Amino acid sequence: MMVSRSSISLLDLASGDMFNFPQSHRKIHRVITVPEIISKVDGSRINDGDFDARSSESCEKKIIVANFLPLHAQKDMKSGRWSFHFDEDSLLLQMKDGFSSDTDVVYVGSLKVDVDSSEQDEVSRRLLEEFNCVPTFLPPELQKKFYHGFCKQHLWSLFHYMLPMCPDYGNRFDRLLWQAYLSANKIFADKVMEVINPEEDYVWVHDYHLMVLPTFLRKRFYRIKLGFFLHSPFPSSEIYGTLPVRDEILKALLNADLIGFHTFDYARHFLSCCRRMLGLDYESKRGHIGLDYFGRTVYVKILPVGIHVGRLQSALNHPSSSTKVKEIVEQFNGKKLIVGVDDMDIFKGISLKVLAMEQLLQQHTELRGKIVLVQIVNPARSAGKDVEEAKRETYESTKRINDIFGFPGYEPVVLIDRRVPFYEKTAYYALAECCIVNAVRDGMNLVPYKYIVCRQGTSKMDEALQIASGSPRTSMLVVSEFIGCSPSLSGAIRVNPWDIDAVADALNMAITLPDMEKQLRHEKHYRYVSSHDVAYWARSFVQDLERACKEHYSKRCWGIGFGLSFRILSLSPSFRKLSIDHIVSAYKRTCRRAIFLDYDGTLVPHASIIKSPSPEVISVLNNLCSDSKNTVFIVSGRGRNSLSDWFAQCENLGLAAEHGYFIRWSRMFDWETIPVGADFGWKRIAEPVMKLYMEATDGSYIEPKESALVWHHQDADPDFGSCQAKEMLDHLENVLANEPVVVKRGQQIVEVKAQGVTKGFVAEKIISTMISNGKPPDFVLCIGDDRSDEDMFESISNTAYRSTLPVPPEIFACTVGQKPSKARYYLDDTVDVLTLLQGLAAASSSKSRSNTETQVSFENSV
Repeated sequence: MMVSRSSISLLDLASGDMFNFPQSHRKIHRVITVPEIISKVDGSRINDGDFDARSSESCEKKIIVANFLPLHAQKDMKSGRWSFHFDEDSLLLQMKDGFSSDTDVVYVGSLKVDVDSSEQDEVSRRLLEEFNCVPTFLPPELQKKFYHGFCKQHLWSLFHYMLPMCPDYGNRFDRLLWQAYLSANKIFADKVMEVINPEEDYVWVHDYHLMVLPTFLRKRFYRIKLGFFLHSPFPSSEIYGTLPVRDEILKALLNADLIGFHTFDYARHFLSCCRRMLGLDYESKRGHIGLDYFGRTVYVKILPVGIHVGRLQSALNHPSSSTKVKEIVEQFNGKKLIVGVDDMDIFKGISLKVLAMEQLLQQHTELRGKIVLVQIVNPARSAGKDVEEAKRETYESTKRINDIFGFPGYEPVVLIDRRVPFYEKTAYYALAECCIVNAVRDGMNLVPYKYIVCRQGTSKMDEALQIASGSPRTSMLVVSEFIGCSPSLSGAIRVNPWDIDAVADALNMAITLPDMEKQLRHEKHYRYVSSHDVAYWARSFVQDLERACKEHYSKRCWGIGFGLSFRILSLSPSFRKLSIDHIVSAYKRTCRRAIFLDYDGTLVPHASIIKSPSPEVISVLNNLCSDSKNTVFIVSGRGRNSLSDWFAQCENLGLAAEHGYFIRWSRMFDWETIPVGADFGWKRIAEPVMKLYMEATDGSYIEPKESALVWHHQDADPDFGSCQAKEMLDHLENVLANEPVVVKRGQQIVEVKAQGVTKGFVAEKIISTMISNGKPPDFVLCIGDDRSDEDMFESISNTAYRSTLPVPPEIFACTVGQKPSKARYYLDDTVDVLTLLQGLAAASSSKSRSNTETQVSFENSV
């Protein structure tokens, strides 16, 4: 039996227990799609096998999760019986057309009505059996704080660029409402868990109401196939950055596999926030935007949603629509109609639209009595002083305009402020010469798409309007540049809704354009709208979601972090922590050892203010170097003077400075350079270019090296610094095209260095020298933490396959920090590195003592 009522105590929330999911009652056997990848090392929660489901059969489902179910619910007060039916206008229902016919679609969400707790079990059973719907029954008080509180007062207003500058205009952040938001998202997660088969099913979460849901789901099922689509705007980083829980929401979204946005602007703002607030970079991979997040690639998709064309055509063919069209024609008696359909809220720009109509009538007296703005006002989705103020202003402006420019039989502005049936809206769309959407900020807004389809008409509508079938169709759109559908409507007249004069001019242009121009624009729009419908949108998103999830079982997963900072570390199955016992065992049985150590981030933490090595580091290096079987090298990007000073006490330590351009085998040897061109004339070309960018980029600086020039931008604005780095890279590659140099972009740097200078070349050179001296290595250890060390890892790994080696050496390539790497091993931090080296040094010392004792014993016996 399904659990029908889900709730959570805010005490559990405060204690963190809300992230600990109870074990469910029934088990479904785990399906392993790739052998030997899933192991106990992934942690107990990766089992993914304990969950409720309606059957034990493996059947792929699409689980659609949204705030509200696509259902209408009504209770007969006399009989007490509930009746339910699908909401045919719901996007969630219409998107099923984009799935294959054998896909089982399950909906998880709330009903728009309250259901008494005593009835919830029965309602849950009926909805699941009859509609494939799983209701989330939020307690009324929690629903109020969650939806009307945090969602509407905080997220919705902030995402539409309204900041609570003072208490009279917006609500300040309320921690209790945030806790209610988390509690509600947890209830949704519980409901998803009741019906999911995580091996097969895909989960698609919708909109800002459920932005932390991905963390709850990923916490329970590490390899869940999870997509998220935001239907509202995503604000710029300056606006989003004011949200006190900004990091928590970003990290939660990044627990999805694919995140969808309507426009490039919204996606760009999201990516900018990830860069500025979480330090994450993104790149385009074969046309797909991807964020590398702890070994997982989180993809970002840009695709505006479409409409259900068939639904509109059915409405146009309905007898009620034909009847209404005739009524409207008779009512307005040949006047040209401009139609607007908007919710009553402060962002839809209704009053600005009315003022533009007033300006149009003032400037063009010939239009008086000939045009009418019909403004259909949908019921407000939220309440408050701002909504009341917007409504009052709209009514006052309308009354003033009608009083000034109206006369018996003519009202310039007609407000229809009631619940308007769908067939009636389609009738107005079909008759309107122009449609205006003047929102100051809106997520997508599908009104223009609906208008275009209705203007295309149907045979039944043609008959009602007495239009010849197949005759040319026209339509004109005036749309705000601040709405999501604007970029996809290239034939629309785009306006700044705040510029009333410009909106008035746009309306005049829309009405007076030649019919041929109107026809061409309409045809262009109709081709787009009819081919990019809601089925296309859903199908495209799911295809990308499947692509994003295809490698889920090729890597091992670890859950790390607490609460909303939880995320998955996804790494190669052969990648594991380097065990001291394991490497010491190999160390003891070998006698020709090569040890390569990076410096910054490996022996000394990046965060350390003191960059010189500690006495412990000096001591352990001397102990390792005192073993004649060891060849130990520090391989660093640091200059040779710094390394010489810091390691003056290490007589037998080898040093490779500036990524190996300079090499010194021990303190007794002189520095030598690798055999690359000694001409550094390219510096005279590169340095002025880099100085140009340094002066233009506040916070950046140039680090001159003997063999290289490095431009650092870690202290610059993240977006501007990254943009300048890309531009500099291109600039330097052009001016240095004929020079023997390599221009590379690294972690917040751009570096120009001589060709062939890499840490990998250093490792190769040292190993080759050991082979030439008759001491081929049988043990190779390499430890580093950044991108430059990956060359070393690759180089020493290739060493194992050399035909010149009598026996392949035991190789230990180790990166510092759990992250994707060419190394097979990792250590957590510099402390672990030092502990490991001390273990090796102790092994050398103990063996040396053992040999000495044996020699003394032998001499005494003799």
